[in-house]
Amino acid sequence: QVQLVESGGGLVQAGDSLRLSCAASGRTLSSYAMGWFRQAPGKEREFVAAINWSGSVTYYAISMKGRFTLSRDNAKNTVYLQMNSLKPEDTAIYYCAAVHSNEWSSSSWPDYWGQGTQVTVSS
Repeated sequence: QVQLVESGGGLVQAGDSLRLSCAASGRTLSSYAMGWFRQAPGKEREFVAAINWSGSVTYYAISMKGRFTLSRDNAKNTVYLQMNSLKPEDTAIYYCAAVHSNEWSSSSWPDYWGQGTQVTVSS
């Protein structure tokens, strides 16, 4: 079992930055590819970004590419999502997720989820 706890969400203005953290316990994170998803009110959960086990490969949804940066520190069992130039449409609950695989693929679906952290961007 892997327990994931997100933190770092909050209320910011358009153009601001936030850094989300996802701390894992129960298993070492180096065995897992990690991802972030988000869900806005009334919308389906959508993919945001993912990273392979070593941090050498990252993937981003088109609308986040260039604004968001995903990284990981396996020694701290933590994954970070740096979000810059935030827009009101980025408002959502952000979920951390883990896949029991070294690599993330387009067909990956998480084995574990965190509880989510709210990000609200005002205009």
